[in-house]
Amino acid sequence: MILVTGATGHVGSELVRRLAAAGEPVRAMTRRPAKARFPAGAEAVHGDAADPESLAAAFAGVDGVFLMSAQAVGTAPEPTHDLALAAAAERAGVRRVVKLSTLDGGTGDDPIAHWQRTAEAAVTDPARGFAWTLLRPGRFMSNALQWAGQLRAGDEVAIPFADRPAASIDPADLAEIAAQALTTGEHAGAVHELSGPQSLTPTEELAVLGEILGRDLRVRSVPVEAARAGMSRYGFPPEVVDAIMRRTLDGDRGSEVLPTAEKVLGRPARTFAQWARAHAEEFPRA
Repeated sequence: MILVTGATGHVGSELVRRLAAAGEPVRAMTRRPAKARFPAGAEAVHGDAADPESLAAAFAGVDGVFLMSAQAVGTAPEPTHDLALAAAAERAGVRRVVKLSTLDGGTGDDPIAHWQRTAEAAVTDPARGFAWTLLRPGRFMSNALQWAGQLRAGDEVAIPFADRPAASIDPADLAEIAAQALTTGEHAGAVHELSGPQSLTPTEELAVLGEILGRDLRVRSVPVEAARAGMSRYGFPPEVVDAIMRRTLDGDRGSEVLPTAEKVLGRPARTFAQWARAHAEEFPRA
């Protein structure tokens, strides 16, 4: 049995579909299983990393697990959700663990690096005995789904850091790599830093999306201080906001096209245009 945590998320939902289609026994963990829609063959189960006692039933009888957490960096003294998930996996005797991390993981000295280092160590600790794989992607192509609400109101989209390029990756490609790691022994101990095949700015991605939707879409730039204020409203503490701003404005990490995805997939990673065509129905056309 393979357990997918974060099963309604961008990567988790793709992974559940892929595993179910392949006939793999898969259990999809969500806080609200009654409201979730999963494909035939997938077992929906309740589990909440904020409530560690709820995890035992979800992890029971599981051999492999996809671990991800949406807990925002800095909203607790340490990544309590990742720690709870890893502990539940250990108690259940899980063998294979694929952890969705972030580009660079725990490299560096800022609060983001400290958080990610602790989260990854919860999986890679030799004492736990996992055959682990770390996936370290940069920006997701599916971040563009955040524009859908604005596109219902008109052709202009407010985008912070609209001219900052990134080699975004399709979550479906991440799911395919995760499925490989969970169903074979080929990726044990691997740290995969992953990107898509092109480095595009959000402005360029919006232009691609507009062409596919048949709309003349425009970017409205968001001032830096407004972007900072938005992060604070989201709940990030000041030191984390500062770290995000430094990473975004003072460096170009994440803009490089990395070879890993194509090598692991055995084919080119999907482009943003391919992702946009596959998800066009999630955006209004007029």
